[in-house]
Amino acid sequence: MDSSTKIDALASAIVARFLRSNNYAETLQAFIREADLPVDVGQSSGDDTHNLTVQKLLEEKKAFDHTVNSERYGESGKGNDIWTTPAPSKPINIRIPTSSNILAASVEPWQYSSNDTDADKLAQPLIASTGADRQVHLLETGPEHASLASISGLSDSPVLSYVSILQGRYTLMANMSGHLLLQHKSRILDTRKDHAKYVVKVIAYEDQTESGYRKFWIATAGWDGNVFLYRLEIPTGEEEADSPLILGDPVARIKLSTNPESLLFVPHVDSGELMLLVSRQDSTYIYYYKVSSSASELPLVGKQNLAPHSNAWVAFSPAHMALSPNDPGLIAVATSTLPHLKVMVVRLLFPSANSLNDTQMSAADIAVTQTTQALEALNIQNREDAAILLQANTFAPQTAYSTPQVAWRPDGSGLWVNGDDGVVRGIETKTGKLMATLKDGHEPGCKVRTIWAGYVQVAGKDGSSAQEEWIISGGFDKRLIVWKV
Repeated sequence: MDSSTKIDALASAIVARFLRSNNYAETLQAFIREADLPVDVGQSSGDDTHNLTVQKLLEEKKAFDHTVNSERYGESGKGNDIWTTPAPSKPINIRIPTSSNILAASVEPWQYSSNDTDADKLAQPLIASTGADRQVHLLETGPEHASLASISGLSDSPVLSYVSILQGRYTLMANMSGHLLLQHKSRILDTRKDHAKYVVKVIAYEDQTESGYRKFWIATAGWDGNVFLYRLEIPTGEEEADSPLILGDPVARIKLSTNPESLLFVPHVDSGELMLLVSRQDSTYIYYYKVSSSASELPLVGKQNLAPHSNAWVAFSPAHMALSPNDPGLIAVATSTLPHLKVMVVRLLFPSANSLNDTQMSAADIAVTQTTQALEALNIQNREDAAILLQANTFAPQTAYSTPQVAWRPDGSGLWVNGDDGVVRGIETKTGKLMATLKDGHEPGCKVRTIWAGYVQVAGKDGSSAQEEWIISGGFDKRLIVWKV
């Protein structure tokens, strides 16, 4: 049965169901006779997914119209936000030593050697991936993508997120059992279990060097409703390779009412003070927390609504945030909207200097009335609405159990998003148009769990090197795909 026949049959069933439910018996019999339909057409099947009615169709059309009205597209123009060509489109299936669902993948500087005499050897960019089999695989970025190491036994559960620091000398890994691991080459230097379960995100930010130490801020998000902040100080100089580092206790904790989804360290564009941006489930807000040099707490200094004129039809959560490679005050957001992933490009509204300095205005400073409060709330909503530069439907299917992800093209001209149909999609930053649909890499209908995009310095067979634009995607078809131009 082709698609047109299926649509005709569904339309006939809906009409017949309408006639049955409203007791138009004679009209129903005439309709069945003239359309040559079975006598039981339109009867309820017991499966609500097949019991569409005219009322349900009208409700779905109303919901669709609301979501379409909430979308925001730009106009064609010139600049670094116009899709550049050529773009990665050629899939290369990377062979990894073991076969399991891919949970995270990227190109990272990584020092993998287990030989202590190689301690001074600089780490090199490698393709890193983690799987459901609890292993970490490292592969070359060269033409053959040869496997260099498969590290097992580091974690008691699958690694969901990782980040390298000090050009790959150390790696922080977060896993499903709630552990945060500090890894150096093939050894685990320290382990923390401050989360009760799933640590879905770990990020790091290098602060200014003080007193012979390189200071790193580390934040973790767990599905126990907690965000923890750690401070890691590493001695500068040659002695750092053999230093017995430990993570230590977290210096601050944020307890959220729902599970956190995404984290970002972003310096304030005006004051330079470090902000920790947090998004969480069942909230359309981005929350701004101030990270001070002697952080013993993370004060909430501001929040930004991504649906300032929201209603029940456009409810979503900012499931994943990514900072623009060109603009320190611009982020891309992948949302939890159903049934399709929507992507947003948002200008960050950093808290004012007054809020950062905890300056409080007394009642004598300003006359607060119901009118002034309403005008102030409207002013905030208008600013938040103007900060949304793009809000577009990517048509990438997802469910409530999906893990939406967005990655910038390294020149800022576009965004890549994953989906549950085995396809990676490219969206133009300026207009929100769908510019690329990458197929023939993952199996159709499989979940693409993770994506990464960026420039990679690739060594050729003749000893020369060239910079290439790559996308790396991993999915539940157990495939690790590198997309090249």
